[in-house]
Amino acid sequence: MNKKDLIKKMMIGLIPLMAFIIADEFFGTKVGLIVAIIIGIVQLLYFLIKDKKLEKFVLFDTGLIIIMGGISFISQNDLFFKLKPALIEMILLAIIGISAFTSKNIILGMQKRYTGDLEINSDQLSKIRKSLKMMFFIFLIHTLLVIYSAFFMSTEAWGFISTALFYIIFGAVFLWQFISSKIKAKNTEWLPVIDMDGNIKGKASREACQLDKSLIHPVIRLHIFNSKKELFLQKRKFKAVIEPGKYDAAVAGHVVFGETIEQAVLREAKEELNLTDFEFSAVTKRIYYGETTTALMFIFVAVIDKKIEPNLKETEGGKFVKLSLAQSQIGISNMSAGLLEEWPLILKLSKQLK
Repeated sequence: MNKKDLIKKMMIGLIPLMAFIIADEFFGTKVGLIVAIIIGIVQLLYFLIKDKKLEKFVLFDTGLIIIMGGISFISQNDLFFKLKPALIEMILLAIIGISAFTSKNIILGMQKRYTGDLEINSDQLSKIRKSLKMMFFIFLIHTLLVIYSAFFMSTEAWGFISTALFYIIFGAVFLWQFISSKIKAKNTEWLPVIDMDGNIKGKASREACQLDKSLIHPVIRLHIFNSKKELFLQKRKFKAVIEPGKYDAAVAGHVVFGETIEQAVLREAKEELNLTDFEFSAVTKRIYYGETTTALMFIFVAVIDKKIEPNLKETEGGKFVKLSLAQSQIGISNMSAGLLEEWPLILKLSKQLK
């Protein structure tokens, strides 16, 4: 049950309440209760005939209307009927609270009855939990307002709080979510999500790809030699999410959604090393399994003799090193896992250079 379905079902349950408010205003509480109970029964029969079954939520909601309305009518006290919306929301609060704050996501389980085996990654699950937490506090505040208005406020005030205010609050929150999501989407760097063969399946944010191993994404790596067969190593930013402060390939970066692998090489080389107008060639590709990320790495090589000036906003610098001395001078512990895994390939490439 998503937010739209939940609001739709609750709107159905509010029809008898609105009928009660109108009838109570013109004909008194007794007539209002009778009208609400009759409309509740009619609703129940309508859905039974229309759907050939009774939706549990509608059945429970209508049952509460009949029971609470009946008690109010017999006792000549409309308080019981007025508390009905709060009772419904308290049950929903329990379901949403368990789903949002514990490992048992009841709502997600209910949703899977309709979506089947649809996979949900950790980034999506985190967003669902965040949304559920927001819904929990909205329902909590509204439930407390309904209870307070039932005891201490007029029927008209209770009616507004129980019906219109609920949708005003949800409308304002959804509008805020919509606007903030648009702003965030505009500032989000989207990466293609691919399969093991490199076929694009969708897209995800850079942050999500760096923290979710199920989101395979393409990465380019460019190894730069000079004519002396020295290798240029870039030092990663200390604030980098993955392997901060370690020496890595001359150029390494993500492929942005919508660009080609070659375009990514040129863009990253310019961003990280201020390099433009150079030739490079493809070497191979391999899958990389990190602690928190999985990437399909496209490896390239280039020979460049001109001075390289790393962008210190993107890197901590870099330098050319002799392959025979690189590991002893820099230290294996200061080299990225990706660089160490590619070291045999780097040695092979250096021997192939003229």
